[in-house]
Amino acid sequence: MPVTVTAKRALRSSAKKALVNSLIISRLEISLREAKKLKTDKAVKTAISEADRAAKKKVIKKNKAARIKSALSKLVKPLKSTPKTKKTSKKKK
Repeated sequence: MPVTVTAKRALRSSAKKALVNSLIISRLEISLREAKKLKTDKAVKTAISEADRAAKKKVIKKNKAARIKSALSKLVKPLKSTPKTKKTSKKKK
């Protein structure tokens, strides 16, 4: 147990931070599971938002958030873009 007043204060502070961090991580994990299961656009957007929020709060590192977002974006089918027709132009000689 901490002896000094400052150490006791630090213990209280770290306990509060640990609680908040565990809530953020659990929300992220739940949204990731849901996104991987449903593979809907809304679920993926929610999970990406949670990853960004966790990185902003420095609960996870920025690169981990980027990897999560990359994996999630692969789950959603990309929009079908219309094929562009090539314009044929005559070259002047």
